[in-house]
Parts: sequence; structure tokens; C-alpha cells
Amino acid sequence: MLKQWLPIVLAAGVIATAAPFAAAQDSQSPPPASQNDQQAPPQGDGRMHRGMPDPAQRTKELTKHLNLTADQQTKVLSIFQSEQSQMETARQDTSASQPDRHAKMMDLRKTADTQVRALLDSNQQKKWDEMQARRQQWGQDHHGPPNGDQQPPPAPQQ
Repeated sequence: MLKQWLPIVLAAGVIATAAPFAAAQDSQSPPPASQNDQQAPPQGDGRMHRGMPDPAQRTKELTKHLNLTADQQTKVLSIFQSEQSQMETARQDTSASQPDRHAKMMDLRKTADTQVRALLDSNQQKKWDEMQARRQQWGQDHHGPPNGDQQPPPAPQQ
């Protein structure tokens, strides 16, 4: 009787032990993005599914934290929309290697950040720099050295 149950119990133990590791592997490497994922509508928090946050939502968040003027909002929204379009083009460029696409996207992010910073007054720039430092730290804490196009952390509540 024991000989019959031992393999079953042993198999169950192996499965129970291995399951969390398999789930962790799945959560660390997202599945390849399909056309549907990239075109998914914004969810309740305004972020695109498996993509960059919605430019309008990003502008709204910056307006909230930096007290952007209407003119700044218009210009920032335009920068973020252009960035998103260029990011999507870079992401879909299958002729480039993944590291090359990644480098291109990092350059696009830096360019957009520089353009936004140039629109800000000195007080806003100080807050912007603090936000960028928190984003960089978050990336290091969650993904190692800052070399990816990680999503920034939620802005702190003030």
C-alpha cells in the first residue's frame, strides 16, 4: 500500500515545490507583445497595457506635480505623443537587434525628458530633477542598473 502512494505523494511534492518557481519565471519575462497588446485601450489608471503610459495621463500627472501652465501642458502633451509614436516605431523595427531597439528607445526617452525639462521654470525643473532621480532609483531597485525603458514608479502623493 505504501509503495502505491509513495510515488503519488512524491510527485505532488515536486509539483508543489516547482510551481512557485515556474510562476516567478512567467512574471519576470513577459510574453511577446502581439498587435492586440500594443493597441490595447488605456486601462483605469490611464496606462497602456504592456506599454508606455498614455501621453494625456502622463501630462495630467506632470500638471498635478509641477503645476504646468496651459501652454506647457499643450507642449508636453505634444512631446509625449511624439515620443510614444517614435517608441512604437522603434519597438516594431524587426530589422534592428533587440539591444539596438532598446538603445534607440532609451535615446528617445532622454530626448523627450530634455525637451520637457527645457519647458519648465527653475522651480519646476528642481521638482522634475527629483522625479527623474526617483525614477532612476526605482529602475535600479527593480531592474538593476538603469539601462531599460522601465515604467517610472507612481509619483508620490503630496
